[in-house]
Amino acid sequence: MDTEVLHKEIDLIQGVINRMASNSFVLKGWLISLIAVVLALSKDSLFSCNTIFVCSILCFPILVFWYLDAFYLHKEKCFRALYEWVIKNRMSTNENIYSLDYRPYQKQVNSQFRIMFSKTHLPFYGLSFILLIILILIIK
Repeated sequence: MDTEVLHKEIDLIQGVINRMASNSFVLKGWLISLIAVVLALSKDSLFSCNTIFVCSILCFPILVFWYLDAFYLHKEKCFRALYEWVIKNRMSTNENIYSLDYRPYQKQVNSQFRIMFSKTHLPFYGLSFILLIILILIIK
């Protein structure tokens, strides 16, 4: 097995890992921007029924972004497992060369639901969600 092939394959996998990490980062930025813009636009009517409705509506995007972020992190972890397998085994086998099929490695990675409640996701999304719920309760 040529080391050039190994380097090309791990570069390909690393590119996918970088895109997944970038997607996760961008989602967090979009969520914070969305919440800030909506709350800033509704600041004049902070204690009206309209703001309660707006805050309630904002809870949905938090849940959606939370799930999407967990989805991307799950895929990133699957590709990291593939990357590790390629590093460890590529010199001894040509099995699935240049394959980006991560499905065999899904069992090695936590589920998307478990990732949603991991120590990295729960504080960010959970805190955002709880703060909006508290804002809704205070306004009522």
